[in-house]
This record gives sequence, C-alpha cells and structure tokens, in this order.
Amino acid sequence: QVQLVESGGGLVQPGRSLKLSCAASGNIFRTNTMGWYRQAPGKERELVARIGSGGGSSTNYYAVSVKGRFTVSRDNIKNTVALQMNILKPEDTAVYYCNLETYLPRKSYWGQGTQVTVSS
Repeated sequence: QVQLVESGGGLVQPGRSLKLSCAASGNIFRTNTMGWYRQAPGKERELVARIGSGGGSSTNYYAVSVKGRFTVSRDNIKNTVALQMNILKPEDTAVYYCNLETYLPRKSYWGQGTQVTVSS
C-alpha cells in the first residue's frame, strides 16, 4: 500500500512563512503529478498547487489566491513534495492534504492532512 505523510503545519501569525513537506512510501510506480489541496471547516476541498512529473516550473499550477506567495517543489528520487508558503493570510487557514497520482495504472493517493492556522 502507498502511504503519504504530511508535516510542517502549525500556528503562525499573518505575514509569516511556513513550509509543508510530504513523504510518500510503499509500492510506488510511475508517478505523475504531486500536489497540495486544502479544506477549511464547512468548505469544500480545493486544489492549492500541483507540480508535474518533470518538476519544471512550466508545468506547475497555483490557485489564484496563492499565486505569487506559495511555491511547490518535488524530489522524484525521494518521492517527496513540498509547499513553501509565504506572506500567509488568515484565509489560508485550513487542513492541507498531500496528493500523488500515478499512471498505468492511473491511481490517486492522499495523506491524512496537516493543520495550518494563520492568526494573530
């Protein structure tokens, strides 16, 4: 079984920075995209950032609300993905989930989530 474990969440003040990390383990083959989603209480889960298999910046996706503040990166050897979050805002408060997708076969895997709280 494939497992994803997030880390790095916590409580920070507005304007501060935080870095999330996600490590994948298990029988992982033919990885495709890796990304980060978030969900606040009472709201639907949304895609925050996603990075392509090659790791190049041209294949990255960012939600409009975080573009220019967040940066996603990956290490294909270690099967890890990170999310650098700068200039954090209260509206960034949510549980952040790591996602990994494979191909042939096409599958999607999720982590348990890590809490990020931005408050003064």
